[in-house]
Parts: sequence; C-alpha cells; structure tokens
Amino acid sequence: MKHVPRKRFGQHFLADPAVIDAIVRAIDPRPAQPMVEIGPGLAALTQPLVERLGRLTVIELDRDLAARLRAHPQLNVIESDVLKVDFAQMAQALGAIKIRICGNLPYNISSPILFHLLPFAEHIEDQHFMLQKEVIDRMVAAPSTADFGRLSVMLQWRYAMQSVLTVPPEAFDPPPRVTSAVVRMQQRADFAPVDAALLSELVQVAFSQRRKLLRHTLGRWLEARGFAGDFDVQRRAEEVPVEEYLGLALQV
Repeated sequence: MKHVPRKRFGQHFLADPAVIDAIVRAIDPRPAQPMVEIGPGLAALTQPLVERLGRLTVIELDRDLAARLRAHPQLNVIESDVLKVDFAQMAQALGAIKIRICGNLPYNISSPILFHLLPFAEHIEDQHFMLQKEVIDRMVAAPSTADFGRLSVMLQWRYAMQSVLTVPPEAFDPPPRVTSAVVRMQQRADFAPVDAALLSELVQVAFSQRRKLLRHTLGRWLEARGFAGDFDVQRRAEEVPVEEYLGLALQV
C-alpha cells in the first residue's frame, strides 16, 4: 500500500537515485560503524546505508512507517520524536564511544533538532543532514555576511561545517517549494571549553537586534554582569568571528 506523505510530519521523500548515491558517497559508511539515521521514511537512503554498514539504527516518528521498517531484519527501529531521544544513552546502547548520525530532517523543525543534538556533541563523530539550503547557508556562514548568526556561531563552536551537495526540489516526492542541500558536520577536537548555556545566552543577546551596534545589546548585557574586560562593542553582531564570541564566553 502506497504511503501518503503527511504534511504534519513535513514529509518529502527522496526519490532520485543519483542524488541518493551522491549522499551515500558523501557519508561514506563503513562496515560495522555505529550509525543512526533520523527520519528514514520510505528507506530510500536507509537501504544503501544498511547494505554497507550491516546494521543501522533508525528514528522514525510516523507509526505506519516505523511498522514497515521493523520488517527489515538489519534495522533497529526507534519509534519516537527525535527531540525526545537521548543520544548519549543511544551511543551507550550501541556500545560506541562516538556514533555517526545522518538523515533527511523535517524542514519545519530542523533548527530545534540541530540544537537538541548540540549537547550530545561529545558522543557524535560526524553528522550528514539534508536540510533546506537556506538553513545550511546559515550553518556554514562566515562572519560579516548576511547569513551569519546564532546558528552559525553555536554549531561552528563544536563542528567543522561544510555544504557538500545541492539538491533540487524535483529529487523529492512530493517536491518541496525550496532547494535543499546536504551538510557535513565533523566534531572539532579543538573546541573551546565554554559553558553552552552561557554562550547560547550571549549569542542570543548579540543577535537580538542585528542591525544595531553591539553596545545597545551585548554591551548592556556585559555591563549588567560587571564585565571589565576588553571587547569591542562598536560592531554589529555579524562582524564578530566565532572565536571572539568563544573568547568572550570564557571571560564573562
């Protein structure tokens, strides 16, 4: 029986064999690697992955799709909202120090998923995600560009980011109204040991009024905290490199 894509789950199923092959090559799965796929859907990416891995854990929210996937002998199926999954526990269950994660994320909740995964970064070797290209442009953005923002800083703190593939709408069924892309996120061994909650608050304040100079936002926040260090607030938030935000978070 044909599965009808559900709008409430943001379902757009990858259907182009050439694109699927390109994504699998970008992920480069090896036998017995502990890997988790988020949102396997109709298993377009799942099947070529599991053929190379031997076994694969998948997280699927749609009850009907999860039931179909359970029939596959090489899949561990977790029927759950990914935002409720503890990836540290998952790594432990898979007997792995670090796991690899991939998936075609639902575009309507892609940013919440990325932020949910961030606290588990120490348990993740790398991530390959299909997302709206506009979101990936923000994830990989450099300072002093319009796309550079909170998402750029928070993710680039823990991961080396790379946009590896652009995917047109016609590669999906049904086609989304946007162009998609695939991002590679590799764990950074040299990340700054900052307090994640503090960095998140600091960056959120900085970008809360991105057209204004930082003295109106971050400057006042620093003043309220009694900060006496040296930080140039005569700039806009997008002009400050990631390393400077990290350095500031270590001083506050």
